[in-house]
Amino acid sequence: MEHRSMDHVMTIHEGDTSEPRSDLDLPLVIILDRLRSAYNVGNVFRIAEAVRAREIISCGYTATPPHPKLEKTARGCDVLVPSRNLPTAWKAVGELQCAGYNVFAVDTAESAVLYHACTLPFPLALVFGNEALGVSPEVLAICDGVICLPALGCKNSINVGNCAAVCMFEALRQWRGEEREGTET
Repeated sequence: MEHRSMDHVMTIHEGDTSEPRSDLDLPLVIILDRLRSAYNVGNVFRIAEAVRAREIISCGYTATPPHPKLEKTARGCDVLVPSRNLPTAWKAVGELQCAGYNVFAVDTAESAVLYHACTLPFPLALVFGNEALGVSPEVLAICDGVICLPALGCKNSINVGNCAAVCMFEALRQWRGEEREGTET
């Protein structure tokens, strides 16, 4: 049996825009609030493309396409996922709420509910914050809810790309109505 590396498989699809986005897209928008690392932003683009999120909104000084570091980790997903830039996450949250979105921050705030214990309402927007500072307090104040991942270590911090992966795939699971293994239906 011939072995093919994942890099080979991924390059087949890189930059391929032949498959149009459709109504099958997950009704999810990602808001990035002042992310410092363009590499993390590129990673979020890859995850958003994998779950077919509708859009990424970069806010503040968050890198936006085209950006060489973002492109390096996005591997073509920066051209597949619709994106735009707004000056603040506060503005992005307000616009999406006016458009009927439920906006949840992903943060370690005291009011946060564990991501898997929360029924996510759609259409949904998730706000991911700065790697050192989290989601800004003024944005937390206007969100419809706050969810978090359990952080049992002493750092209370998880890389934003890893956190985004967990939360976006949970949103996809809930939107598709999938049950967790071991739960009764």
